[in-house]
Parts: sequence; structure tokens; C-alpha cells
Amino acid sequence: MTIFGTPIETIYLILLIVSGVLTILYIFFGDALHGVGEAVSYLHPTLVLSFITFFSASGYIFELATSISSGLIIAISAIIALILDSLLNMFVLIPLSSAEESLAYTEESLKGRIGKVIISIPEDGFGEVVIESNSGTIAKPATGVNNNPIEEGKQVLVIEVKSGVLYVVSYENNHLHYEE
Repeated sequence: MTIFGTPIETIYLILLIVSGVLTILYIFFGDALHGVGEAVSYLHPTLVLSFITFFSASGYIFELATSISSGLIIAISAIIALILDSLLNMFVLIPLSSAEESLAYTEESLKGRIGKVIISIPEDGFGEVVIESNSGTIAKPATGVNNNPIEEGKQVLVIEVKSGVLYVVSYENNHLHYEE
């Protein structure tokens, strides 16, 4: 079969090469094009490029290896590409997108957590507190709730978080030390 005087095998091969190059470019520059995916959410660039790649690769292989008619090969290749694209979306892209979200934390989620002072907190000043979490270690600036000094190495309880600063009180051996 020929389209515009070009053999269908050549068209499949050109589509495969172009989609491969675009996929590599998308890997390197995908963050710059992230807004395109947000504007048209159902046409995610990764899924479009993978569909074209799967379609052209299976079409090229079928044209070279079988004697099936080109119209049937186009239909089979589209079905194969749709199935593989769906599997890619369900088993790779969706889990990856939810994994990125699970690593994030909010300031609200830090309230009530116990941390350790790594830079002592002076009276009426700021120090630094480290809080261990499932996704790693969080280090934040901190001050005493009533501007009380807290020494380095002491455990503290986060009472409040405002503008990225932890307001903490001393917390030793599961006993709260709250001084007025």
C-alpha cells in the first residue's frame, strides 16, 4: 500500500523515528511543556507519544513480517497501541503521579510532631529543628512558643506553624515542658 506515493512501511518507519525523537526531547524538556498537559488533561503528551510509537512500531513489524492487508494491519496496530497505552497509563503513569504527591507535606501536618533541635533556639530568636518522616528528614526554622531558649539536641513538640516557622516547646521523656 502507498500513501501519497510513499510505501506504508516508510511512513511507519518515519513515524517511529519522529515519535522516538519527540519522546527523547520530551524527557529532557518535559517540565517546560508541563502546562500543555494541564490545559488539555485528556491528551497527556506521554500517552500521545507512546500511542504513536506503539502504533508505528507494530505497523512496521506487521508490514514486514506478514502478508495481511494494510487496512487490517492499521486496525490491528491501533488496537495494540491502545491496549499498550492503557496499560502504560494504569500501571506506570498513575502510580508515579500519586507517588510524587505522597512525598509532599503541608505545614498543617507538622503540628503535633516531635522533632530535635539541631541549632539551639535562643531567647527571642530562631534555631532549627529536624523532624523525621516516612519520606525523609524535614529541617525547618523554629522558635520557642513564648520565646524561651531551647538547647541543641533537645526534643521539641511542634505547637504551631506560621510562614514556614515552627513554634515549639520542649518535650522530654514524653513530658511536655511548657514555661510561661
